[in-house]
Amino acid sequence: MSELLKAVEAAENENVPQLRPGDQVRVFLRIKEGNTERTQEFRGTVIRVRNSGNNANFTVRRIASNGIGVERTFLARSPRLEKVMVERHSHVRRAQLYYLRERTGKRSRLKQKFSS
Repeated sequence: MSELLKAVEAAENENVPQLRPGDQVRVFLRIKEGNTERTQEFRGTVIRVRNSGNNANFTVRRIASNGIGVERTFLARSPRLEKVMVERHSHVRRAQLYYLRERTGKRSRLKQKFSS
């Protein structure tokens, strides 16, 4: 049975690094509009990571204009993801950072994690 599941499972996207909650990332996504295809960038903080095989996904939150928060969920194994760049790691003590939804301004900042 496990061989059958492995045959159906999608291949991992090598352009997606190992992500953790609190990471500041830049996600480059291929978008098709009519006959043309372009790349759109989405910058923000990873607030959730779900590693569940074929359904692995991560949610990125950013603050748009006028202080409106925008969240977007990306499938980690999607071929539409061109690349994901981790800009910095932050020190967090939770697996899901839903508390950032209520915070704005300086209160929503996370402390940067420095590797030693």
